[in-house]
Amino acid sequence: MKTPKLVLGILFAATIAVSTSHAIAANAPKPVNAKKFDTLATAALETMKQKAAELNIQGVAVVSFAPGDTIEGWTSKMAVVGHMTDTKASEKGNNLLGIAYAKSAEMASTLQNSGTAKRPPMTGEFGWQGGVILQIKGGYIIVAFSGGKSEDDVQVSKAGLEIMKKGF
Repeated sequence: MKTPKLVLGILFAATIAVSTSHAIAANAPKPVNAKKFDTLATAALETMKQKAAELNIQGVAVVSFAPGDTIEGWTSKMAVVGHMTDTKASEKGNNLLGIAYAKSAEMASTLQNSGTAKRPPMTGEFGWQGGVILQIKGGYIIVAFSGGKSEDDVQVSKAGLEIMKKGF
C-alpha cells in the first residue's frame, strides 16, 4: 500500500510544480519582438543621426528596450555617428561608446534621465546628462547619445526617444 501512495504523492507534487512554473512564466515580462525592435531602433538611430548633424556634433547613439517593471535585461542597438572615440577631448581621449552605455547603465539603475539622479554617481557611472528614459506599458525605453555638450546630447536622445515611443 505504501508504493501507490508514494506514486500518487510524486504525481501530485509534479503537477503542482508544472502548474507553478506555467503561472510564473505567464507573469514574466514579454520579450520585445526582435523584428519590431530592430525596425524601431533603426528609425530612431537615423533620427538621432539627423539631429546630431543639425547640431553639428558626432559621437555614438544607443537605443534600448528593457521589458518589465524592473530592469533585468534589455535589447539594444547602437550606431556610430561620425566617430566612436574622441582623442582631442582629453589627454587620455574618450570612448564615446563606453560613455553612452554608462549613461544607459545609470538610467537602468536610477530609472531617471542620466545626470539627474538624487545620489552621487556609482563606480562605472559619470553622472553626465545625455540620456533619457521613459517607462511605457511593458517596460522601459532607454536612449543615450555621447559626443557633444550635455544639452546637445539630451536633444539628440530625445529625438530618438520620440521615435521609439511612437512605435511602442
